Amino acid sequence: MTAIDMQLGDHITLKQLSYALHHGLSPIVEVESQDGIYIVRFHHANGISELSDAQGKTCTFTGTGEIQDLLGDIGLTHGILTWADQCGDEMIGVPGHAITPDEMLAYGTRIAFR
Repeated sequence: MTAIDMQLGDHITLKQLSYALHHGLSPIVEVESQDGIYIVRFHHANGISELSDAQGKTCTFTGTGEIQDLLGDIGLTHGILTWADQCGDEMIGVPGHAITPDEMLAYGTRIAFR
């Protein structure tokens, strides 16, 4: 674990992320789709940080293009697209169970930023 991992909290701004990347941070990038709204999470040795604005509010996007441009410009090359959809269909009685964050990353779709 790098010293930069120890300093990261639940929220991180783009400026803080850029600084951390240039000082050894190597996160797994998750782009989660929530019915057409996307949020970005960074999985690192000390936990998970969400991309946020300077006031600590989670950044939301309406498409992946802006995310690809923002993250590609600071040196990130790829991430994993995940979905926060339901796991079953209660209308037809298909049972399901909520998947874990690890399962979301394992079964997500790899996307490129550059």
